[in-house]
Amino acid sequence: MFIDIHCHAYRRPVPFVVQFCTAEQVLQRYDEAGIEKGVLLPIVSPEIYLPQANEDILDMAEQYPDRFIPWCNIDPRALTNSVDAPLGDLLRYYKDKGCKGVGEIMLNVPVLNPMVQNLFKHAEEVGMPVTFDGSDQIGGDFGLFDEPGLPQMEHTLQRFPDLVVLAHGPLFWGEVGELDTPGQRKPPFRPKGGQGYFPPQTGPVTREGSAPKLLRRYPKLYGELSDGYGALTRDEVYGPRFLEEFQDRLFFGTDLCQFKQPLLIRDLLLRWRDEGKISQSVFSKIARENAAKFLGV
Repeated sequence: MFIDIHCHAYRRPVPFVVQFCTAEQVLQRYDEAGIEKGVLLPIVSPEIYLPQANEDILDMAEQYPDRFIPWCNIDPRALTNSVDAPLGDLLRYYKDKGCKGVGEIMLNVPVLNPMVQNLFKHAEEVGMPVTFDGSDQIGGDFGLFDEPGLPQMEHTLQRFPDLVVLAHGPLFWGEVGELDTPGQRKPPFRPKGGQGYFPPQTGPVTREGSAPKLLRRYPKLYGELSDGYGALTRDEVYGPRFLEEFQDRLFFGTDLCQFKQPLLIRDLLLRWRDEGKISQSVFSKIARENAAKFLGV
């Protein structure tokens, strides 16, 4: 019923932040939730999680070829720590190994950082889509920094018109409606650990934000819904309309980071389908068909 465009697994549990699932634990959750298969995204930058090897993901996909689809991940600082690093050589190597995309890119520098732009340039040339998380600050966080309105993302889409980007994370989905205050974009991390108070936007979407405007303007921009629950459910009239409008460019995702994590988007899509807020056709596209076509599975 579902294909998961965004999932994580570690070969062995890591001791800090969250306890990522093993491949077998992911499959247990998948079987319980009716998820046919999923994309595994490695984490290679050290801002918050312990880095893992692309080869770990390739090993999991090789062990369970009918259930896992590998992506690779390249820290833009790799090889030469410079703006002209030959990252395309790495991307071509992993594409030949079966990796379908690049991500999750999580280092904490601006989107327009020249080394990040170099990675995007090579991804466009090699023909691999990218997924990155975002942040509203530099330092003390993870994810590529962008200002309110996501101008750096838009400049990237303008610079690389053939680059396919899967928008992900609270920074993007917080821009479904116009921001009340910039501080509502992402929960901050406290100096002693844990997340600070985060008052997400609530209530009807009276004025649209940058997310739907960018999706309309740039056909190579897609939406990955794993962090979209709050943005969609704040207005249960606008939310289904959003899914209807962008039904061909949205993907179901779990962003599974720990075994007991709730699958909120799965439950929401099922509920809105059963309540008639979205059609069976829209549900099927977002839950499975878009990903199957996009990934060629």
